[in-house]
Amino acid sequence: QAQLVESGGGLVQAGGSLRLSCATSGRTFSRMGWFRQAPGKERDFVAAINWSGSPNTNYADIVKGRFTISRDNTKNTVYLQMNSLNPEDTAVYYCAAESFPGSGYDVWGQGTQVTVSS
Repeated sequence: QAQLVESGGGLVQAGGSLRLSCATSGRTFSRMGWFRQAPGKERDFVAAINWSGSPNTNYADIVKGRFTISRDNTKNTVYLQMNSLNPEDTAVYYCAAESFPGSGYDVWGQGTQVTVSS
């Protein structure tokens, strides 16, 4: 079964940056995404990128201009560069994969905690 392993979370001050990584098991997917869940809130979409071909990305409005999703197919890894972090970005961040077009995000990582202090 495909596995996704996130890393790169941690504690950062407001205004700082973090880069999250999501390593796949080598299996190819249709699309990769990042989601986040803050305490007591629902899991929200953050960003997504197609796995192959010219990069096609989309972002939640709340992170546009601050976060950048990218991929390195040679390393089977997707990244989320997060800049200008604020305390409202504090959440568990999850990497997810869409196995086939239209399948929905059906493979999930275990999550990595991001905490932004004020």
